[in-house]
Amino acid sequence: FMTVAEYSSVTLAAKALHLAQPTVSTQISKLAEALGCQLFELVSKKLYLTETGQEVLAATRSLFDVMDNLEMCLAARSGLSVGRLRISVVTTAKYLIPNLLGEFCQEFPNIEPEFQIGNRAEIIQRLKQNMDDVYVFSNPPKELDITTDFLTKNPLVVIAKQDHPLKAKKGIVWSELLNERLLMRENGSGTRYAIEAFFKERGIKMQNPITIASNEAIKESVMAGLGIAIISRHALKHMAPGNLIELPVVDFPIPNSWYWVSPKGKHISPAAMAFREHVTKALLSQ
Repeated sequence: FMTVAEYSSVTLAAKALHLAQPTVSTQISKLAEALGCQLFELVSKKLYLTETGQEVLAATRSLFDVMDNLEMCLAARSGLSVGRLRISVVTTAKYLIPNLLGEFCQEFPNIEPEFQIGNRAEIIQRLKQNMDDVYVFSNPPKELDITTDFLTKNPLVVIAKQDHPLKAKKGIVWSELLNERLLMRENGSGTRYAIEAFFKERGIKMQNPITIASNEAIKESVMAGLGIAIISRHALKHMAPGNLIELPVVDFPIPNSWYWVSPKGKHISPAAMAFREHVTKALLSQ
């Protein structure tokens, strides 16, 4: 039921679960019959949760959380560390979290991680639905009832092709770059959100950006001479050393940070607490 709700499709859910489609359909029908309610409705060939289905989904997730936490608590009493760890991070954090997650999994091989990457809007949706144990945002959604804890700094810098004519100049002002094409992530991206807020706050004129869907595509476009971009300094470190440079622009880098985020009142699982502690120690030692 949870997987069908996530994919809004019995066919896709069956593939994800490695089950036959009729098996999944039968189980959904049996659950609806047992609960005495309609869980889904089919609109324009797509499944949507009914209002009751939404309530059942929320309760189902709570049940699985309780069982996961019980499993981990019992395992901890035996000196073991087992269980699931569901992590969702905004796109830029993929340059930070995977290495730390790899180290964590080596230390706790019995913990099974699930790792999701998306833009800010996508991770907000997962947060609203309480789908994960750990969330990482660069700009936490203030409109939601959440708790936030500082993770680490994530400065945003101006990047250009290695042979950019202004690369040797110090103290470049933004007006000198207005003739450049500005390459930016799509609406809904946390990086774009921070950039637009920065320019608006300082009353700096910003040229109309060209929207590009990923940091990798932005990197390739800047290297090809299509324009300049503003990205995370962490991302720049992972991108073609020697082919891209950080331009020394006045008022940059844009101050920005990553944060741990969780719904207010959510019980943090032992695995999630252990992972957060591991990340904190690893960053302090760098």
